[in-house]
Amino acid sequence: MITALTKSADDTRQLGAALAPLVVAGDVILLSGGLGAGKTTFAQGFGLGLGVQDDIVSPTFTLMRSYDGRLSLIHCDVYRLDHLQEVIDLGLPEMLDAAAVALVEWGDVAAPGLPTDHLETRIELTPSDDERWFQLHPVGSSWLGRTDELRLATQRWQS
Repeated sequence: MITALTKSADDTRQLGAALAPLVVAGDVILLSGGLGAGKTTFAQGFGLGLGVQDDIVSPTFTLMRSYDGRLSLIHCDVYRLDHLQEVIDLGLPEMLDAAAVALVEWGDVAAPGLPTDHLETRIELTPSDDERWFQLHPVGSSWLGRTDELRLATQRWQS
């Protein structure tokens, strides 16, 4: 596991942007953390790192938004879903495009129904209003094979 500390919303966006060059088509990144932890802020930076020109906003009420960049970005939010069966019933696993990268907010809820190869990204609030702890946990051979690249890309934020 890789841990990182960001000190502001802009810093969180920069961390997201730093990870974007590492992804390939078909990658899934699961974002988890409480309300206001910074999941959408991270997604905004990640999108910028992919070259997305549109404003990235929370897809809480639409479930999913798609953006064009170096790779297509599918940004999902399963906050309003109560059970894994709802994720499966909605066909979320099928909606994830092999030619795109997917960021799934509240991904811990959806994880059992999604590909086993993914990057778990847990964001935790700190006593400071601006700081966030990130725990990056590569899961599956594809992400485990990029652990050194992840460490290098996040070196600036590691403590």
